[in-house]
Amino acid sequence: MSDENPAPVIGVLGCVVEEPESQARAFEQQRRQRDSTMAQDYCELIADLIDTQGEARAVDISRRLGVAHATVVNTIGRLQRDGYVQQQPYRSIFLTEAGRALALECRRRHQIVLRFLEALGVDAETARADAEGMEHHVSEPTLAAFERFIAEAAARKARP
Repeated sequence: MSDENPAPVIGVLGCVVEEPESQARAFEQQRRQRDSTMAQDYCELIADLIDTQGEARAVDISRRLGVAHATVVNTIGRLQRDGYVQQQPYRSIFLTEAGRALALECRRRHQIVLRFLEALGVDAETARADAEGMEHHVSEPTLAAFERFIAEAAARKARP
């Protein structure tokens, strides 16, 4: 056996234990994806609040997401740093052009996933809850396949 290809280490759960650098890359990718999902959720909610109430306030975001006000304030600070929102102390939160674009993209993805689940026969409440999580993890080719399925299902329904 050569040193270039050492035998894999099998952990107590019977799984291959990755090298530290590989494991660190995988965890970093997951952290970035989690941050992206959070930014998407916040921008979408801020857009919804602005569209329905005329403004988005941290207290409303906190109530809608079921998280502490301090969590919202910290997250809004990150979103502001990343260029998605603008806020002055004690004022409403506004989406930047980038934030509005992100919110619109999230809405588009959410609607496709929601309509797909409903076309499969999933009840509306379950479809809404599932679409909320799925929209962040579905690739564009998969979304396109969902749209084709939705169109085909609608065409089948329209036939006598």
